[in-house]
Amino acid sequence: MCLSTLMKEVSMSFRWKSEFFVVATILLLAVPGQAAKAACFESGVGCPNDHYIPRNVLSTLSCDAMWMVRNSIYDERGFCFKTARALETFSNDDCYVIDASRLKFNTFERTNIDRIVAVERKKGCR
Repeated sequence: MCLSTLMKEVSMSFRWKSEFFVVATILLLAVPGQAAKAACFESGVGCPNDHYIPRNVLSTLSCDAMWMVRNSIYDERGFCFKTARALETFSNDDCYVIDASRLKFNTFERTNIDRIVAVERKKGCR
């Protein structure tokens, strides 16, 4: 599938409103011969796999936006989603990890997930 078609499908699958400071773009970074990808977001979030997301940036995001960023990290690590919302948003076509506790995150991803969960709880998202 070409990038423009994929971007169109991704943008159609988002039901978020712009005032939520949500993902405006997901960039897929592929190395020839590999299926590597990294979700990158606007609104100061950036690419959660290669830097820490500042807590003050997370506090400006809606619950839906934080859900998207957090679950994008899980998706990139091969998690097989089970909820209707996640299945509607992410494809399980390339998933291979059923138990979330078995996912291997780098330091940035683990810290960002922990920060997102803490802010979600503080805001009453979870």
